[in-house]
Amino acid sequence: MDETLRQLGGILLRAIPTFVLVLLLHFYLKFIFFKPLQRVLRERYEATEGARKLAEDSLAKAFAKAAEYDAALRNARAETYKELEQLRRNLQEDRAASVREARGRAEAAVAQAKSTLAAEVADLKKTLEAESDALADRIADKILRGRAA
Repeated sequence: MDETLRQLGGILLRAIPTFVLVLLLHFYLKFIFFKPLQRVLRERYEATEGARKLAEDSLAKAFAKAAEYDAALRNARAETYKELEQLRRNLQEDRAASVREARGRAEAAVAQAKSTLAAEVADLKKTLEAESDALADRIADKILRGRAA
């Protein structure tokens, strides 16, 4: 058993340089290869995440702008419809005023015509009355003259 331990001690003693070399290789690779690789991968991840976040922010801003544009468009349409409605009302009021004015002029013309017609009828009645009296006198005269003869 002593021999085995001594041989084992010899193997371990000869393995120490290999162990040290493996340990040195581990630290060398860690600092020279793996740390820069991890840094590059971390930077790449941050860059892609940053780009992704920037894209999400841009997309959110685009949606906000689109919503603002839609709201402004709806407001402009509503205002245009209000203006058109007001113009329509003004036009209807102008038409109604024109109709009232024309109706008033027509009624005044009708009243004037009625008044003129009434005056003419009264004059004609007087003329007709005078002529009928004269005609009645002439007829009576003729009839009376015809009996007397």
